[in-house]
Amino acid sequence: MDGGTLRWPLPEFPTQWNFNHVNGTKGAVEHVIQGVLPYLMRPDAKAVPRPVPEYLRSATLRRTKHGQTVIYRLNPKAKWSDGRPIGRADFVAQAHALSGRDTRYEVSTITGYSRIKRIQQGADAHTVKVTFDGTYADWRSLFSPLYPATAYSTPRAFNTGWLNRLPVTSGPFKIQGIDRTAKTLTVVRDPAWWGAPAKLDRIVYRAMDTSAMPGAFANDEIDLMDIGLDAGALKRVQEIPGAAIRRAGGPDWRHFTLNATSPVLSDVRVRRAVMLGIDRRTIARADLSGLGVPVQTLGNHFYVNTQDGYQDNSGDLGRYDPARARQLLDEAGWKLPPGQGKYRTKAGRTLSLRFVVPSGVPIGKREGELTRALLERVGIRVDIVPVPADDAFDRYVAPGNFDIVPFSWLGTPFPVSPMQAVFARPHGDRVQQNFSRIGTVAIDAAMDRAIAEVDPGRIHALVNRTDRLIWQQASVLPLYQRPQLVATRAGLANMGACGFFEPAYQDIGFTTPR
Repeated sequence: MDGGTLRWPLPEFPTQWNFNHVNGTKGAVEHVIQGVLPYLMRPDAKAVPRPVPEYLRSATLRRTKHGQTVIYRLNPKAKWSDGRPIGRADFVAQAHALSGRDTRYEVSTITGYSRIKRIQQGADAHTVKVTFDGTYADWRSLFSPLYPATAYSTPRAFNTGWLNRLPVTSGPFKIQGIDRTAKTLTVVRDPAWWGAPAKLDRIVYRAMDTSAMPGAFANDEIDLMDIGLDAGALKRVQEIPGAAIRRAGGPDWRHFTLNATSPVLSDVRVRRAVMLGIDRRTIARADLSGLGVPVQTLGNHFYVNTQDGYQDNSGDLGRYDPARARQLLDEAGWKLPPGQGKYRTKAGRTLSLRFVVPSGVPIGKREGELTRALLERVGIRVDIVPVPADDAFDRYVAPGNFDIVPFSWLGTPFPVSPMQAVFARPHGDRVQQNFSRIGTVAIDAAMDRAIAEVDPGRIHALVNRTDRLIWQQASVLPLYQRPQLVATRAGLANMGACGFFEPAYQDIGFTTPR
């Protein structure tokens, strides 16, 4: 049935709504913009990207002697909320801003866009021809989302034009209002939308601590919630009349990021000691307990366990080995004075790590406590530092104000492209999403080779070769594939635990009156 309001909680209230900005690449941002901005491609349930017909009629790849060209045939009806048709100018502005050629643009990633050689008008105003310098296998990942040319025309527009606002839209919904005091953002059905009308009247997004979501769901204040890894929340919502629990094998993965520029973690031997001193299976068992999912650690930075191409490349660093951890600390020059439980330098400085966790996230706090207990056994002190959830990335993770931080990376159908920004060498202060702030020429070259390959078998081999190099760098410790567990009202349709599939927001609705 048509109509109704979907009340959708967010774990934080973003300030930056430009998803391609270094501070905007967040799940909370994506939940909103998927309903108000163009996505030219959308993956199906098997993780195969398909053209979204409301924006893209077809996309044809043509290989050339020195690279490749993609012909985009846009839907002639596709337009922005300011009335301007979607076209070549939008492609040009986005490709330029995300190319990395102008360092004033504070981008989260340049993967793919840096390979674009030129963008030309096609046979008509609704055809765009994108030519790449070389081969780029993940070309389908580009221009999704697509922002208007006005948003990316200058560094100032890119960096600040979408702070606390979404000035232009193009989707089944449009922005009705943003209330930063109440931490709510409301979108309503857009009558100018040329596709099938949205079934919902509106969606109200509301930021709240994840620990508060089960109570809000029980009190009928929200209509869905990501249960995440909270077994207590799962048990509670299972007892709520009219609730449905939806499950899927998620593309996302939980991990610890280690800051390789912090004084105590700049030595790779210390980072490896930290990894060897953390029993990943103990953490996975604690996080996944009571969720009804298998406990299995993750041994890859690109593929999750259920994904084609996955293999465990962790080697010795994936094993819990406190004796080897202590040996590496000895080799790195840290000393364990007789009768004392913590390593120190000759100057008497204790080996301690700041484990930063967003407040209101029980799983992060639990992971910090387990890590503190585990590393204490090898002589490393861990200080758990709770920080406001809204500030965790902007003020702590992105600036490098941490030693260890736990969070989940969002998975996609593309194994390397989204993660290239995570592992590519930083250039000065430009870390993109490489919060470890470290990289090598060899890793960069290996990722470039994997991205340029088109044969699936060769892609798997190259990606796993790259992954082995990243394990040796000891900068990101994968924990496990994050299961998707979503509680919804039983009458909510076309929304829940979607796996790799991305739903069309106009199809989300209620089967019973709300």
